Amino acid sequence: MSFTILHRSNRGMRSIKVRTGGIWTFAILAVLLPVVTGAGGYMFARYQGHIASVDNETIESWRLQLEQQKTILHNAKENSQQQLNALTARLGVLQAHVRRLDAAGARVAAVSGLDADEFNFNNTPAIGGPESLQDIHKQTSVPDFVSMLDDLDYQLNNREQQLSALESLVLDKHMGVERYISGRPIKKGWMSSFYGRRNDPFSGRPAWHAGIDFAGDEGSPVISTAAGVVTYAGERYGYGLLVEISHGDGYVTRYGHSKEILVKEGAVISKGQKVALMGNTGRSTGAHVHYEVIKDGKQINPLRYVNRKAK
Repeated sequence: MSFTILHRSNRGMRSIKVRTGGIWTFAILAVLLPVVTGAGGYMFARYQGHIASVDNETIESWRLQLEQQKTILHNAKENSQQQLNALTARLGVLQAHVRRLDAAGARVAAVSGLDADEFNFNNTPAIGGPESLQDIHKQTSVPDFVSMLDDLDYQLNNREQQLSALESLVLDKHMGVERYISGRPIKKGWMSSFYGRRNDPFSGRPAWHAGIDFAGDEGSPVISTAAGVVTYAGERYGYGLLVEISHGDGYVTRYGHSKEILVKEGAVISKGQKVALMGNTGRSTGAHVHYEVIKDGKQINPLRYVNRKAK
């Protein structure tokens, strides 16, 4: 069985014969093709969604792991920095001890008239020797290094005490009564602040003042109140430009906020010698000298020495 389909065109009537089997084939394809296409698209979409879901979960997991690793790394860096800061601070203390020992040794050598070439504390001593195989293969850990610093600190403290005692004996012999602390650290000026508790000039809150302030004209001379040896001459936090003089027997005087320092570390100073020019450096509100007297490492009231009569 077949059907004839007539079709009109510019060239006239045309006929197309279609058999029954072809019609059924066309009908089946017309019905099944959308169904198959839709089902395939649905399955492909589900597959793509499943892949996208897996990828997102994986990426999120990686992100969380990365954040955890970053946190661990940050904490490790902070701990390492804290340990490094502690070691740096400890090393700074040891370096300060070494500088004090060098200054004290140079003072003793200078005052005693020892051979300057033999006792040159500015140069590193010439030492050496072969390294043992045990030392070569031995690795020093951080705890070992800290222990070594502790031992070195202990040795430096002992050497410093011994050298200070020797220095006192030498100063006693060469300076005599000039080591007697007395008088004011200025030639002209007035006392502007006493020793003890007062209102801080910057914060306004009660604070401890460990010295006496003498105000005057900027650039006026600052003088030593006793003979001694300069143990520090430079800038120090809060003090500005500071001169520190050791007088033996545990006595030290300080002269802070200077405009200019006129002496160097290790210099032997006589009583009344000009050591600095009055200034306004450091934590200061005006031209003055901050004067301290220290006995055995403790700051004491300088007023009794200011009012003391010279021998």
